[in-house]
Amino acid sequence: MNKLNRLSLYLHRQANSIPRYFWEQAILFFFGWIPTFIGVGLRAIIYRLILRMDGLVAIENGARIRFASNLRLGAGVYIDEGVYLHACPNGIEIGANTYVMHHAELHVYNFRALPHSGIRIGKNCLISEFNVLRGQGGITIGDNVYTAPLAQMLAVNHVYADPTRPIIQQGITAQGIVIEDDCWIGAGAIILDGVRIGKGAVVAAGAVVTRDVAPHTLVGGVPAKFIKTIDGTVAPRTIPVYAGSET
Repeated sequence: MNKLNRLSLYLHRQANSIPRYFWEQAILFFFGWIPTFIGVGLRAIIYRLILRMDGLVAIENGARIRFASNLRLGAGVYIDEGVYLHACPNGIEIGANTYVMHHAELHVYNFRALPHSGIRIGKNCLISEFNVLRGQGGITIGDNVYTAPLAQMLAVNHVYADPTRPIIQQGITAQGIVIEDDCWIGAGAIILDGVRIGKGAVVAAGAVVTRDVAPHTLVGGVPAKFIKTIDGTVAPRTIPVYAGSET
């Protein structure tokens, strides 16, 4: 691949078209760095030229945005410093009054024409510090969902069944992840492709979730297993099941 082709490939992985790339990058260059409430206020006005806002939105300086035309933010959304939003085809939607905290990465990056790619986050959610959401197979998060720092949702997996071929040549699977309303995902938890977390469920810190979680249950461990049903009772325990601290 010659240098011109590499440049073209890079540009097409940053925006929906080359003219659109330069337009979005110009807006980000002139307004993306400005700190304090002055920058937040300017971006609340100017960024409407490159992405969709359904009301007043606060975006801190240093947020990195690609494919801005595929990004939709609800009223009251807060995007912290260092957040990375890569909203290539099928995009990212973030519901009203949801906070995305610093250095979280919401990354669709769909260049294989995967039909269900994208990230949809509901209302009143918290996506905490250093979370990673990879949405090639699609990630859908309901309302009132909280995550603790370092949680990951990975809606993509590599095929590796053939030992005679490099893994990179064997393709991927991308079934998608669904997190229903009112869930709590603990610090460092990992949710793998194809998993559905039922309403009101809790995933303990450090768990690796490889299969569906029933509503109103607590799971933990590697791989994650049922610990208890959440039914309003508080049973004494000698080892606390910690799901992460809320900031």
